[in-house]
Amino acid sequence: MVLTSSESDPAVPPKKTGRRKTSHLKQVPETRELRERIRECCLKAVDQLDRSNLLSKEALETFARDILSQLGESEGYVGWTMVVLSSEFWRDQVAATPFSRRLLLLPHCLKHAQGCPAEYDEFGLDCRTCGACSIADFRSKAEDLGYKVLVAEGSPIVMKIIVGGYVDAIVGVACLNVLEKAIDKVLLAGIPCMAVPLHSSDCRNTSMDEDWLAEMILTEKQQPKVQTRSYLHLIRAAGELFNTEQLERLAPRLRAGPRLEDANGQGTTNIDPVACTEAIAYDFLTRGGKHSRPFITLATYDAMQEGRATLPDGARHCDQFSDAVRRTAMSIETFHKASLVHDDIEDDDLYRYGAETLHRQHGTPTAINVGDYLIGLGYRLVSRDAEHLGHQVAAEILDVLSNAHMRLSEGQGAELMWRDGRQRLLQPIDVLKIYALKTAPAFEAALLAGLRLASPLDQYKKPIKQFAQHLGIAFQILNDLKDWTGDADNKLTTGTDVLGKRPTLLWALALESLPTDEQKEVLNLFDHGPPTETLVARVSELYREADVFHKAAQLVDKYQQRAENVAQNIEPESFRRLLYYLIDTVLYRGNPTLPETPIIEISANAIPQT
Repeated sequence: MVLTSSESDPAVPPKKTGRRKTSHLKQVPETRELRERIRECCLKAVDQLDRSNLLSKEALETFARDILSQLGESEGYVGWTMVVLSSEFWRDQVAATPFSRRLLLLPHCLKHAQGCPAEYDEFGLDCRTCGACSIADFRSKAEDLGYKVLVAEGSPIVMKIIVGGYVDAIVGVACLNVLEKAIDKVLLAGIPCMAVPLHSSDCRNTSMDEDWLAEMILTEKQQPKVQTRSYLHLIRAAGELFNTEQLERLAPRLRAGPRLEDANGQGTTNIDPVACTEAIAYDFLTRGGKHSRPFITLATYDAMQEGRATLPDGARHCDQFSDAVRRTAMSIETFHKASLVHDDIEDDDLYRYGAETLHRQHGTPTAINVGDYLIGLGYRLVSRDAEHLGHQVAAEILDVLSNAHMRLSEGQGAELMWRDGRQRLLQPIDVLKIYALKTAPAFEAALLAGLRLASPLDQYKKPIKQFAQHLGIAFQILNDLKDWTGDADNKLTTGTDVLGKRPTLLWALALESLPTDEQKEVLNLFDHGPPTETLVARVSELYREADVFHKAAQLVDKYQQRAENVAQNIEPESFRRLLYYLIDTVLYRGNPTLPETPIIEISANAIPQT
């Protein structure tokens, strides 16, 4: 089997293509004979791949299409072939993982719908050994070997288990619909994973090639021929910074007394008033979030050290990071958390991390004060290590942080001035200027801080500023789109940008595209709108009429391309690889349908150099 992919350099992914519908690509080969033929070709094809670096989804699809073309089979099997090819790609890495560090993930739809005695708990189906279906058989075999087993369906708990460090590899079963949603995150995070696709997407009494799963479960431990790089250890290291124990060690509290988590449901009433601000701030730091900014700082620092933490034994290299490096990464998150507290007040948001926002819990004055405390803590986390880092290095990192802080405030201020003013007309370019100030500085600061921990900044300042600007704008546009679909990690309602009267690209595109009468209706709804549900429903109708969701998605693609153009010229290779990884993860958006409208042309020169 000869692969013809043009991806000669795994560190430089191919250009992104337009998003499109994929339902026609998710057929399962009808016969066992055909499935075996394709699987055998996948096994041979993997021997030709460079397994030292992660395989992109685009490359995976290209290879799958090559295999099917040479077999003369339908492109409808592309999705199925991608899963099998990915499994073979990771086989050696799964084999190198002890049974006790593997997770077996089984779908609830394998159970027999009639008479199943199992019930669901917080982790999925609490399967019993009743002999009515194959779930119990596989569970028993896996647990005897030392596996952890989870019976669920696309549960977010899986990623938490992985990132939390409980397991290092997955053997799973799922339908192609679920696998398509999961494959992006599995590939991006670099999680060794093997999967057996179900024969159908029915939600009950389905089937699979059971001997394939048995073979995967029994894959013996052995050292891989090639070690695949992964950011998993760095993702874990960033999250661990804000575990209570690590946080207390790296940034010891200055005030003694009861912790907020020990208040026994009494709020802050039994905490020393002087220690109260610190207690709320530390509790907020440990609450949640993806910790993407401290990850960026740690990963950038590591990339300038030859990317040793991305190797399979990367946990050992992460353990060797100095506390000064860790505290610098933490500072990026404290500034981010402070901005969230203040943003939530300014927008009167209801939820953050699935819970009530701080100003709703403790009152606006206290929340403002907590945000200010987090800003002070961020600067202190760097300044206290000036001796260890070197005074010049510490001063440059503090300058990076303060510059980002000021520009972010300017962007937020511009948004507030528009929101609270009387002039509601807005051009798309005006919104993009706000986004360039409001969002990009955080990415820039995280990257530059990590770089300065390892080397001088001279050659990186300009390209990283450009990269962060393009990435930040694209990220903010995606955030606008997510406001209409909900976000389980953050806001629990939709249309909050409209209700909060925030300037968004969607709003500006609607004003630009709608006829005059409907423009006036939009403006009237904004200032003198009907009750909440009616307002959101009508704005949604007008947005769809103006096709703003598709237009915004296309602008995400344009700014992603610009970020990729900057990244492709960055050295060293380990840092370039990280920048491409950030583009794919920060701008992850699943599989939206292909927009049918022309791409909007907005000149990059129109965006100010912030």
